[in-house]
Amino acid sequence: MRRAAVAAVGALALLSPAACGGADSEADQKDVEVFTWWADGGEKAGLDGLVATFDEQCDYSFVNGAVAGGAGSNAKQVLASRLQQGDAPDTFQAHAGAELSDYIAAGQVEDLSALYEEWGLTEALPSGLIDNLSVDGKIYSVPANIHRANVLWTNKSVLSDAGVTAEPTTMADFLAALETLKAKGVSAPLAIGKDWSQLMLLEAVLISDLGPEGFNGLWNGGTDWNSPDVAKGLENYKQLLSYTNADRDTYDWTDAGKLLMDGKAGFFLMGDWAPSDFEAKGFADFGHVAFPGNGDTFQWLADSFVLPQGAKNPEGTKCWLKTVGSAEGQQAFNIKKGSIPARTDVTATDYPAYQQSAIEAWKTATQVPSCAHGAACSQGAVEAANSAIGKFSSDQDAAGLQKAMAAAAALGRN
Repeated sequence: MRRAAVAAVGALALLSPAACGGADSEADQKDVEVFTWWADGGEKAGLDGLVATFDEQCDYSFVNGAVAGGAGSNAKQVLASRLQQGDAPDTFQAHAGAELSDYIAAGQVEDLSALYEEWGLTEALPSGLIDNLSVDGKIYSVPANIHRANVLWTNKSVLSDAGVTAEPTTMADFLAALETLKAKGVSAPLAIGKDWSQLMLLEAVLISDLGPEGFNGLWNGGTDWNSPDVAKGLENYKQLLSYTNADRDTYDWTDAGKLLMDGKAGFFLMGDWAPSDFEAKGFADFGHVAFPGNGDTFQWLADSFVLPQGAKNPEGTKCWLKTVGSAEGQQAFNIKKGSIPARTDVTATDYPAYQQSAIEAWKTATQVPSCAHGAACSQGAVEAANSAIGKFSSDQDAAGLQKAMAAAAALGRN
């Protein structure tokens, strides 16, 4: 399977609402169950925007199958059980990239290649994206967006009050700023949540210490997890954890984000779905910077939707997929969710300031995939990595973490 970074999506001709209409049998098959983990804040707002466009373009009824839990931690367990029992939803959310390999190998999702041809997607999407979505020449998902993972969010007032006036651009700068916040009595200089959000932090540290090529090698076999450079990165990660909230393993990402909003933290490492959550909850005093040392590296992930084997309403699902790929659907979704469109035929000025900067960065930055969000790693590898991260959060055994992460990465290559 191709694992390279996604390219931005090109122009996609919209299909008419009539094209989304159904056959005669659809009188008894109007419901389309859409299974996601978008149940709160900006994520839910984004889903609502997409649903409104679906209602306009399609003669079907949306049924919300959302299961709450950041990064799909709970939803994926429920979905796995349903698929095993032959109770597939009409469509489900999955991260584009390596995460889909498990579903494909198990024969649980349909090949969409013919629909790509029918809808003109093979001409509208750039060849790089087609390559990244293809497995043995077949395509299995429609991407809705592009997210950036390696963003450091700030509480401007907390930093200003502590005398932190310059944005940290190196690991040394960042550690110094965290020490300043700690000395000023900030309870959690760096807010963080459980397992997968800690994995995001580790990945950002490793991008800084290894560079984009070395980081990519961790997942494709080109970089030795047992090297001294990786060991150095793990020590930097361990040091950063010492500045985080002690109850991090009990927090979902929204709980950690609340520490920033409440002025109990100065920094918060999270993907760019965070500002939509901030804004939905009335918090505007935030800033952002690429994670220190990451420079112009854009760590990407993408949400996508599939057509499951055994879907009760495949025609309704196809209409949902058309909506996901449409200009109207992507704008309605991404403006509210905080991500940027997978399509490139968008007007950047239609989007808020952060998204305008992300649209530009996506065009020019060096792109690397996220393991925590399935772009670089299979589900089995992600689960093993999260387990290793959770154990390290308690025992602080860097050598043990290094060994466990090497084993997790190997799972994704087997």
